[in-house]
Amino acid sequence: MRKIVLTFGLIAGAILSAMMLITLPFQEQIGIDNGMIIGYTTMVLAFLMIYVGVRTYRDNVAGGQVSFGRAFTVGLLITLIASACYVATWELIFYKLDPTIGEKMIVATEESLKKKGASAEEIAKQKEEIAKFLVSYKKPWVNVAITLIEPLPVGLLITLVTAFALSRRRRTESLARA
Repeated sequence: MRKIVLTFGLIAGAILSAMMLITLPFQEQIGIDNGMIIGYTTMVLAFLMIYVGVRTYRDNVAGGQVSFGRAFTVGLLITLIASACYVATWELIFYKLDPTIGEKMIVATEESLKKKGASAEEIAKQKEEIAKFLVSYKKPWVNVAITLIEPLPVGLLITLVTAFALSRRRRTESLARA
C-alpha cells in the first residue's frame, strides 16, 4: 500500500505544484477569479490520481475487492501527500519566489472592486481587512493551515466518491451471492 500511496500522492502533488509554478509569472494577466477557476480545476484533475491509486490498490494488492474503509484510507493518504506538496510549493512561492504576493492581492482586490462599482469607502474597508489578514497570514503556521484548507476538501470529496464507487462492486457481488 505504501508504494501505491506514495506514487499516486506524489504524482497528484507534482501536478498541483507544477500548475502553481507555471501560472505564477502570469498571475496578473490571469486575475483572481480566473486563477481560482484554474486552481480548483487543476485540483480536481490532480486528485483523479486518488481514483487511479485506489483502483490500483484494489486490483493489484487487495485481490480485486476493497472495503469502503480501506479505499477511503488509501484515498485519504494520497490526498494528504498531494496536499503537503501543494502547501510546500505555496510556502516556497510566498516566502521566497514572490514575497510581494500579499500586496499584489490587495491591489488586485482594489481593482476588482473598482470594476464592480464599489464606493471608495467599501474599497478602503476591504483593503484594511486584507492588510489585517496578511499580518497573521505571514506567520508560517497560519499560512500552512489556511493553505491546507484549499486542496483538502476537494481531495476528501473525491476520496469519498472513489471509496464509494470502488467498494460498491463488492457490495453488489455479495448481494448477488445471497
